Amino acid sequence: QVQLVESGGGLVQPGGSLRLSCAASGSRLSIYAMGWYRQAPGKQRELVAITTNGGTTNYTESVKGRFTLSRNNAKNTVYLQMNSLKPEDTAVYYCYVRGTPGIVTVDYWGQGTQVTVSS
Repeated sequence: QVQLVESGGGLVQPGGSLRLSCAASGSRLSIYAMGWYRQAPGKQRELVAITTNGGTTNYTESVKGRFTLSRNNAKNTVYLQMNSLKPEDTAVYYCYVRGTPGIVTVDYWGQGTQVTVSS
């Protein structure tokens, strides 16, 4: 049993900031990677940022320099600090975790949190 709990979405003006949080729970869960995807209306889901246990962090080009991904391994929590937000960032943001509850590798998804950037 694995749960991803997301928080931090909301409405902000262009140029504003938000911080998203995602906490993964599961006593037998071993996490390989954590990050965020997003999906805007009429568009495909896209990767925003992801970090691995190997220490690598990757960002999609459109958010580089504006978003920062961080992780608290002790709490199995990942954060996405979003600065200089643009209307194009408006989307439902989904937490993503890749790990294993035992033997097999599984992809886990949060329910999504809405981010709206508008005047």
